[in-house]
Amino acid sequence: MLSQFCHQHQQCVDDALAKAQMICDDQKVSLTPLRKKVLKLIWEAGHSATKAYDLLESLKSDDPSAKPVTIYRALDFLLSNGLVHKIESHNSFIGCSHPTRQHNCAFLICNQCGSIQECCDDGAMMDTIKTNIDSTSFQIHNITLEIQGICLECS
Repeated sequence: MLSQFCHQHQQCVDDALAKAQMICDDQKVSLTPLRKKVLKLIWEAGHSATKAYDLLESLKSDDPSAKPVTIYRALDFLLSNGLVHKIESHNSFIGCSHPTRQHNCAFLICNQCGSIQECCDDGAMMDTIKTNIDSTSFQIHNITLEIQGICLECS
């Protein structure tokens, strides 16, 4: 199922932050003000990925002493708690549309506008990949598919 672009983006951001707080409370981990700020910056970027150094520049407007390690620690926390995804091909980050569900994802990346849609797998696609890999004795840690093309808006 494809996640759809939101029409009221501020509501999307607010919902993502509320879900993140709920998840962190349930997991008994702390969504510190810095982690929350980084997550908010990622979501405020809309449906395109954000690079760590862009996050750092935004963060420096509030905290001029912020360093790259500040961002990377926050990103590590957000990744490990399923609140964001890393888009490997762009070395950037995007908010997770469904953080309360354990799932593997495919990302539809528009080569023209840079928009990214999270495509949640119902199991069939990943099961096929896992079945093909089983015979190789390769130990899978994570599967993330990035599919590049042109979105409907740009075509």
